[in-house]
Amino acid sequence: MDRMIFVNLPVHDLAASRSFYTGIGLDLNEMFSDEHAACVVVSDTICVMLLERDRFADFTHLPVADARASTQVLLCLTAGSRSEVDQVVRDARAHGGREFRPPQDDGSMYARAVCDPDGHVWELLHMDLGGGA
Repeated sequence: MDRMIFVNLPVHDLAASRSFYTGIGLDLNEMFSDEHAACVVVSDTICVMLLERDRFADFTHLPVADARASTQVLLCLTAGSRSEVDQVVRDARAHGGREFRPPQDDGSMYARAVCDPDGHVWELLHMDLGGGA
């Protein structure tokens, strides 16, 4: 059985978050979305649940972190090429995201990181397992 992962993220503005994630080329599963949540489909086995902060709080007794003020998690997705990494970063910036840090390039691995509108950090990583660029 392939396991699925649902990453749950608290958001301040659900409409802006929906626009950001669809703007970088991801689809929404409307069956699991409503006026308080949006289900972003990353792959057949990975979904990101964007939850309004009050809805997110329904699932925890702990304070809900503000990703704009602290780091709780760094999320990383692989990309098929360096150019795909660069394109996702361009799309993210065009849809309300910002670059989190300068690109990292060690030859066989190339990574860039962006923040979504709520400050959640997403690293885009291309690994050249063949040893070339």
